[in-house]
Amino acid sequence: MTKGQDTRQRVVRTAAELFQRQGYHATGVNQILSTGRAPKGSLYFHFPGGKEQVAVEAVTASGAALGDRLRAALDAADPADGLTRLVDLLAAALAGSDYEQGCPVAGIAIDTASTSEPIRAACADAYGRWLEIIETALTDWGVPVDQAAALAVTLFSALEGALLLARVRRDTGPLRAVVAPLATLITATATATATATD
Repeated sequence: MTKGQDTRQRVVRTAAELFQRQGYHATGVNQILSTGRAPKGSLYFHFPGGKEQVAVEAVTASGAALGDRLRAALDAADPADGLTRLVDLLAAALAGSDYEQGCPVAGIAIDTASTSEPIRAACADAYGRWLEIIETALTDWGVPVDQAAALAVTLFSALEGALLLARVRRDTGPLRAVVAPLATLITATATATATATD
């Protein structure tokens, strides 16, 4: 990796962490550069689109990284195990950041969804990929394909809300609390379908 590539990746990684902790508007270009130990002129050299381009690339990178972790966590024999592993992952990351870093996309999405089409699209793409991963896990657990999309949205929304509540309470309890009800819902949906087709 060249020095320029290393600088570019460092800026994206630093921006992703700062946006996740502070949101888009509270994070300035100078803070990204100083925290990422990048030369002053490097931002516009590597990112001619400025802060907006950095945000798009940060969302894309952090969304892909979390997607990989979601896929690994949900690769489980049953819903309870998969959801427990997923919640353990989210809870460890949240507590490990001293409750400063929740969802890597939510803060940017809230700040920019109505003001920046490129950032909104990047956020929508990240969320879409996560939902696809959840849908795949649901169908692996026996949920019919025609019900998996809606149930994935339900599951994702519950987890996103629990993550936000855990962050503001500084307690991972809300994340842990959603595992059993969601696992029951998934199992009931799969069982009802299996019973109906017998």
